[in-house]
Amino acid sequence: MAKRTRKVSTYDEPLRIPPIVPKTAKQNEYLDALRVSPQVFAIGPAGTGKTWLPTAYAADLLRQKQIDKIVLTRPNVPAGPTLGFFPGTLEEKMAPWVVPFIEVIKERLGGPSQLEAELKRNNIEIAPFETMRGRTFFNSVVIVDEAQNLTESEMYMVLTRIGEESQLIINGDLIQLDIKKASGLAKAIDTIREKKINATVIEFTKDDVVRGGICAEWVKAW
Repeated sequence: MAKRTRKVSTYDEPLRIPPIVPKTAKQNEYLDALRVSPQVFAIGPAGTGKTWLPTAYAADLLRQKQIDKIVLTRPNVPAGPTLGFFPGTLEEKMAPWVVPFIEVIKERLGGPSQLEAELKRNNIEIAPFETMRGRTFFNSVVIVDEAQNLTESEMYMVLTRIGEESQLIINGDLIQLDIKKASGLAKAIDTIREKKINATVIEFTKDDVVRGGICAEWVKAW
């Protein structure tokens, strides 16, 4: 990914949206990686901000017109009943899963009207993982969530979707594995370290949990 000039300011005018403020040293390391690395992998337990931070970061880039598009995707592997049990199209079935993303993006864009406008322009795409094969993304930030549930072949496929001026952000928790095959996320991280791939790996631990006390208590106890 070629370096792009990013705005650095206390507030973005005229919306006056506050800057992203990391809550922990590890979050600060993560945000620094997002600003400079073409590929960022974040692993660790729930409640560490590994999804919130890149979503807010990508929304800021879109608002500042430094990218053309945000693509959100995740593997079709639920922790409970499969998607086939739910009514509607695949996109409609995915809608409940992307609520956390959409709420963050709405906040960082300045409200529901700005969010709606970007959705209508297709500048924010909620892409079912099944539709990712054969595509290439340009001048985009692609966020893959729950990536521990990608198989090795699926991970390879998504790693090869990224075109010019784009950034790939992959998140997951290797403890919460819902597939019986080997995790593609684990394979990717091993390959990065073995082959010295141009990517950054951020590893959160239970000590980095910033979500409410109950979440932190369970993460540490489990």
